[in-house]
Amino acid sequence: MSNSQRNGRPTAASQYLLVAFFIQTVAWSLSTQASSTTASETKLTAEQIVEKADRIRFPAKGFQVDVKITSTKPNNDPVIKEYRILSKGNDKTLLMTTAPAIDKGTILLMRDHDLWAFLPNLSQPVRLPLSARLTGEVSNGDIARANFTGDYEPTLLGTEKIEQDTYYTLELKAARRGVTYHRVLYWVNQANFRPFKAEFYSVSNRLIKTSHYQGYKKIAGEIRPSTLEMVDSLTKKSRSVMTYSNMRLRELPDKTFTKQYLKKLSK
Repeated sequence: MSNSQRNGRPTAASQYLLVAFFIQTVAWSLSTQASSTTASETKLTAEQIVEKADRIRFPAKGFQVDVKITSTKPNNDPVIKEYRILSKGNDKTLLMTTAPAIDKGTILLMRDHDLWAFLPNLSQPVRLPLSARLTGEVSNGDIARANFTGDYEPTLLGTEKIEQDTYYTLELKAARRGVTYHRVLYWVNQANFRPFKAEFYSVSNRLIKTSHYQGYKKIAGEIRPSTLEMVDSLTKKSRSVMTYSNMRLRELPDKTFTKQYLKKLSK
């Protein structure tokens, strides 16, 4: 019997086995935690991507921006309409028509999930669905409730290489009834979270239109798309181009987004 055995001390071999067992146990525990974390964060990661892309498109704080929408169809003259947008967060938007003159004075108010139209020749506001057409290929919700965060439940489908860039591909499903689209496929640049393309689908899963985010430049302190082109999926020839200009951050009190306040503006 060795001295270490007689004195009750562990041998070098037994110490090695204990250390090896401890390391193996810790490694297994960390591996299990990592697998669990990855599985639980899949949805959160998709939500973060969508939120970052929203912030690329528009500021999180209150802002003002002018939008010009040029709609074209075969054998028709272009239709041009202009708007001024005041927006605060995801649930407050004011859309004022500035041109053409015949539509001037028409105001849309989006508050929470409700959209109201204030028309100069009507004494009471009219409630509108977000999915209704505003002009050309543009729906009310495309401009009055443009952020995807909160309205859709995103799932990260994977990534796709397009030319030199890699894009996240996401599926967005309507989180509740009344949102603009039933389903959206969304491509977001993996390197900088800039939106690239979106496909919009109906309840019957029919592709309605495709949008491309273009003309990236510095706007209101960030690199943002200055144009959004929407193309009808059926004919491929009807399209609307939304051009953003004069975007700036602006303090907007909540009273700006009330029916009482807008009745004054529409007079």
